Amino acid sequence: MATLSGDVGGIWMDNPVMLAAGILGTTGASLKRAVLSGAGAVVTKSVGVAEREGHRGPAVVQVEGGLLNAMGLPNPSYRHFQEEIDIGRDGGAPVIASIFGSSPAEFVEVARGLDADGFELNLSCPHAERYGAEIGCEVYNVEAITRAVKESSSVPVWVKLTPNVAEISALGLAAERGGADAIVAINTLRAMAIDVESCRPILGNRFGGLSGPAIKPVAVKCVYDLAGAVKIPVIGVGGVSSWEDACEMIIAGARGVQVGTALGNAEGYGIFRSISEGLSIYLDRKDMALQELVGAARRFP
Repeated sequence: MATLSGDVGGIWMDNPVMLAAGILGTTGASLKRAVLSGAGAVVTKSVGVAEREGHRGPAVVQVEGGLLNAMGLPNPSYRHFQEEIDIGRDGGAPVIASIFGSSPAEFVEVARGLDADGFELNLSCPHAERYGAEIGCEVYNVEAITRAVKESSSVPVWVKLTPNVAEISALGLAAERGGADAIVAINTLRAMAIDVESCRPILGNRFGGLSGPAIKPVAVKCVYDLAGAVKIPVIGVGGVSSWEDACEMIIAGARGVQVGTALGNAEGYGIFRSISEGLSIYLDRKDMALQELVGAARRFP
């Protein structure tokens, strides 16, 4: 079968299919299980300087086309998270720590306090005041935070971008100028659900972020645009639930893909191996190497 191993954003992986941040990465056991189930790498739940409880419930609701969530970045703080990363590493694949903060200094503090194989900067959560997209929608902030973490760290730094802007390529270029090793696109779309009987928003936070199949076309377009604008690798995430979805992301320009909401489907953890095996069979059928597939959509007028 076609080989899928290679470098993705400065990190060597047996295959380019990863666990996305925020789904199962709250414990070392879930990280390790994802690796043992075939994930080429895993990304943790986002952690910050201080412990956070997150938003009041309901925090997750199923809607047509996916899930709507407003967790609010609950986490135990980086000071109580290293053990989970270490347990995750026992699986034998890279563990990337997703980190957040309200300023470059906070991002740097978290990065210096954790030992991980890489960092994914959460500059894209759509529903946490003073964090995520609230600061990550500004080009200056993206560049400054990326540079601060990169200069204080010896491991690869990825930047996860928000799609809730007019032009995502400008954010990608800012991350590249700041020294990012890769861009992760995309986080969830700002969205809302209302109960018609009570006439009240369903989520405790009133609005949240939409993930799942409904956002895949948006993610594919963002990956395509970013891959055409930057020289560093792009990692696609958003609605990936099959090898065909992963293939579409790669053809658009992604060097790797992340899987999140689809872990709630019938396959569960088995989705990692299912996607990587499907990709390998596809490449054999096409008589192509994985790298040849990256950005193939741009070769057509």
